[in-house]
Amino acid sequence: MTAKLSNSQIAWRAAQDIADGAYVNLGIGFPEMVAKYQPEGREAIFHTENGILNFGESPPEGEEDWDLINAGKKAVTLKSGAAFFHHADSFAMVRGGHLDVAILGAYEVAETGDLANWSTGPKGVPAVGGAMDLVHGAKRVAVITDHVTKDGRPKLVKRCTLPLTGVACVTRVYTSLAVVDIENGRFVLREKLASLSFDALQAQTGAELVVTGTVADLVVPDL
Repeated sequence: MTAKLSNSQIAWRAAQDIADGAYVNLGIGFPEMVAKYQPEGREAIFHTENGILNFGESPPEGEEDWDLINAGKKAVTLKSGAAFFHHADSFAMVRGGHLDVAILGAYEVAETGDLANWSTGPKGVPAVGGAMDLVHGAKRVAVITDHVTKDGRPKLVKRCTLPLTGVACVTRVYTSLAVVDIENGRFVLREKLASLSFDALQAQTGAELVVTGTVADLVVPDL
């Protein structure tokens, strides 16, 4: 079986591309891990749909204040200058284009930038949340995900088969095997694990991977 990055390592890699001072919304679940890995000397300002701006790390176990939670109902702490606001105001921030980055999970991402991340189909439990607003309100939308599903099917595909969250909205995907940009309706390979050949990566990808320059090694720390 091909070695792959852990969820923590994928989250770490995504965090390296967040600019200092950026306003960032992290999707519920796996994407929340990105907040742990801000590069030294840089500080992102994290936003939640339920009405907090500039929250910090999770509190120690037993010291949670359950009036301070993120959109995923997990306890958070506050940084200096944090602000609270109504849920409607939070979505006005999203829809008004005031977020620099949204980082979300995915069931499928198409080479056109289409995203499916809220429903696995008729038998799935739908969970729309704020994703449909985020993917069209944030200035940059990135996805973090395993490269394939649990049963080995590609998550990076030519066209999504699941219900869409947004159309032509994703610009970069961080996976367990590679970093892929979406440009002009194509998957452009930027980084891959050094232990994985291009052909092996292509075999696990449901659309053509394009190389337009040097493909860097995907290097992350042990976490």
